[in-house]
Amino acid sequence: MNGVAVKPAHQVKPGDEVRARINGLDRIVVVEKVITKRVGAAIAAQCLIDNSPAPPAPEIVATMPRRDRGAGRPTKRERRETDRLLGRGPTASPE
Repeated sequence: MNGVAVKPAHQVKPGDEVRARINGLDRIVVVEKVITKRVGAAIAAQCLIDNSPAPPAPEIVATMPRRDRGAGRPTKRERRETDRLLGRGPTASPE
């Protein structure tokens, strides 16, 4: 909140910026009005301003590597290949 990590029970006030990462996407909202009771989603949405960036295009999401469910943990070799594809690892293999 406001650029600082806080615990979930931290009190918010109008004007606070809350950042969260949900399902790999960044969500940025600004609190406009504090609600004291539980209300429906439509009313809650009126009490904040959504400044989240637009989600990536479907073409980009489709090209991202995805692991099959139940395939287990990737092996070291698979992790190295993924890192190479994403440009994070060394390009030359040690021999």
